[in-house]
Formats: sequence, C-alpha cells, structure tokens
Amino acid sequence: MRPPEALQQALSELLGDARLVAETLPGTDIALWLIDASNMDRAFNPEETRRILEEPPYWCFCWASGLVLARWLAERPEWVRDKRVLDFGAGSGVAAIAAAKAGAAEVVACDLDPLALAACRANAEINGVTLSYSDDFFAEADRYDLILVADVLYDRANLPLLDHFLSRGRQALVADSRVKDFRHPLYQRLALLDGCTWPDLAEPAEFREVSLYHARRPT
Repeated sequence: MRPPEALQQALSELLGDARLVAETLPGTDIALWLIDASNMDRAFNPEETRRILEEPPYWCFCWASGLVLARWLAERPEWVRDKRVLDFGAGSGVAAIAAAKAGAAEVVACDLDPLALAACRANAEINGVTLSYSDDFFAEADRYDLILVADVLYDRANLPLLDHFLSRGRQALVADSRVKDFRHPLYQRLALLDGCTWPDLAEPAEFREVSLYHARRPT
C-alpha cells in the first residue's frame, strides 16, 4: 500500500529520507499512516532540527494520549455511540477514528493544520470510516454531544481552552500526559492510564502516564 502522495512529500521536505508506513497501533484495530520508526534511529542535522521545531509533523505520530483515548473508547463505546462528536486538535485523527468505529452518529475531525486534516482523511480511508472535517473550532455550532481532546494541553497557555470546549459540546473528554496538576472546577479525573507515543520515542516515564478528564456543561 502506497502512502498518500501529498503527505509523503510533506514529510520528505522535512526529513529527506523519512517514509510513511501504515501501521496498526498496539492494543487496537486502528491503522494509521505514521513515520517509519527506523527514521527515528539517526541523529538529525541542524537544518532538520530547525525544520522540525518550526513545523513539527504532529500528524505522523500517534501521541500517547491519543492512543489511550482510542483504547478507552473501544472499551467503552457507550461514550460515543449514536452521538455527535468533535475531535479537537485531531492530528492523525486517531480519536476521531476510534469514535467512528465505536458507533458515533457523526464525527468531525478538527485541526488548524491542513496536513493534519489530510492525514485524518487518509487514515479514515484505510480504516473504512467516514469523518467530517473542520479547520476552525470556533466556527462550529454548539451542537455536539461530546468534544474529544488528546495531547492539546502540552502548553499551559492552552488551559483556557478547557472552558471553550464546553461552549460547543455538552461534555468533554480530555486525555493529557503533560500537565499533571491542572485544576478546573468542571473537570474530574476519571483514570490514570499507561500509554506511549507510536512510533515509540522513548519518552520519559512521566509522559507515559495519561490522565483522562471528564467535564459536563453546567445546566
């Protein structure tokens, strides 16, 4: 199976020898187009490092929180079954795809990055699911039953988004491995789960612990 041409070209422009491969995520039945793990075994030169820092290819990794959230939905499909769901900061689309597989009535993958949305489309295709797409969360109507969020709180500057999620959805389910101690009156931690980024980046153990938070809009 050949990788999507536009995505492969974008990755090649960032890292000349990098390849996309379709890989099934551990502990799931979801396949994604991801950077080949062998491409991570070498040192990057200064120009490559600069490009990675300026335009990180989030979409060609499945980050730990996204993997954990996908597994959670597969084991608990009642969270999304027959519901309207939006995946905020969708990246590769792993959470959106998991929601679609679990029986959601509608799933919107939302991301500012055009390459991320292209990755979501390609990944939806190889998983045989149908998604809708949005590049502007704030242009969306307040019509969702659930907002899914994974790996968005890596920067504390993003914490105010916690309020905005409930402006478009009745509930929010947030997975995060970076901000360990955020406090918000509407969000309760449901679980602390083990996960890893795929391909495995050998991240510190602290980033392999994923907190899952749930909030419901006040009535």
